[in-house]
Amino acid sequence: MIKRRLNLPPAGTETFFLWGPRQTGKSTLLKTIYPEAIWIDLLKAEEFRRYLSNPEFLRQELPLEGEMPFVVIDEVQKLPELLDEVHWLYENRNVHFALCGSSARKVKRGPANLLGGRAIRYELFGFSATELGSDFDLTRILNHGYLPRIYLAEKPGRLLNAYVANYLKDEIAAEGLVRKLPVFSDFLNMAALSDTEPVNLSTIARDCGVSSQTIREYFQILEDTLLGRWLPSFRRRPKRRVAASAKFYFSDVGVVNFLAKRGKLDPGSELFGKAFENWCFHELNAYNMYNEISAAFYYWRLASGTEVDFIVNDMDVAIEAKAARKITDDHLKGLRSLKEDHADIKRRIVVCCEDKPRTTSDGIEIIPAVKFPQVLWKGTVF
Repeated sequence: MIKRRLNLPPAGTETFFLWGPRQTGKSTLLKTIYPEAIWIDLLKAEEFRRYLSNPEFLRQELPLEGEMPFVVIDEVQKLPELLDEVHWLYENRNVHFALCGSSARKVKRGPANLLGGRAIRYELFGFSATELGSDFDLTRILNHGYLPRIYLAEKPGRLLNAYVANYLKDEIAAEGLVRKLPVFSDFLNMAALSDTEPVNLSTIARDCGVSSQTIREYFQILEDTLLGRWLPSFRRRPKRRVAASAKFYFSDVGVVNFLAKRGKLDPGSELFGKAFENWCFHELNAYNMYNEISAAFYYWRLASGTEVDFIVNDMDVAIEAKAARKITDDHLKGLRSLKEDHADIKRRIVVCCEDKPRTTSDGIEIIPAVKFPQVLWKGTVF
């Protein structure tokens, strides 16, 4: 079994939410860490109906006194009303819970009880390179994606098809998140084509035949269902005009490949480079969240198109993702332009497919992709 890097608390010491996209391995991780926990699976129809009709059963089924059990509620977003009982049990009987789900939308946007801020939030991502260790295969992960079952599969196509179909059926249609499912399906394809690029809401709206506000709401659904996240533009203290539009990154590059109909990605191709950038952002986010660093990420882009992929915090580190096998001066233009506008930048890094690390004469670090996760997870990047 591949050991995950997310550190969850010992049973009975904290009540927490564990969020993550579908099939990232949340349930498997919880069952591994908490084998003695009482397990409530709201994916089971009979269990869902039972607590839907009588949420107070949760309180009645747990002991009144003595040592309190640790309780896992899986797919908690399906029944937010149960959180009132969770809150009462936490306050009055000191019962601790792991509340697991793949969509925070109904919990965040409805009248659901968020336990008065008492519950800690964790997030589980797909496989990171450091979890795979010596089994990490860059070409495989950029083609298959990060979801454990799909990464390990020999033929990921059918699994990705089922993943997207179930997402539309279970997360979108079943929860009534959109009125026109075919339009949202078209939007998913358009959004995938925009992965790693500044998002133009008007263009996507025109292609989908809906308003820009509807497209904005659709992106919010992707964010709330943990299928992607925004990367804002760095706009502090600009000397020259910079881009204002945010970028959007899907949480799994395999899903992007399927929706955008990319086919097989070969090293050296343009699409391989786009997938490589998504992977770098995935690694940065996993490291940041698992280690509770709370770093902020941005991208930097001039009106001329000169760009740096990732800025960490207020110019602590600038990172450029280039899937090239040899980095040339052309690949370094963005980082050098950034230095002209922000002389206080502390560190500049290129993550690439070269074989060995090196440093240019003006201090830009060239780090091979196979080495970058090791450097990152040692805590020496930020």
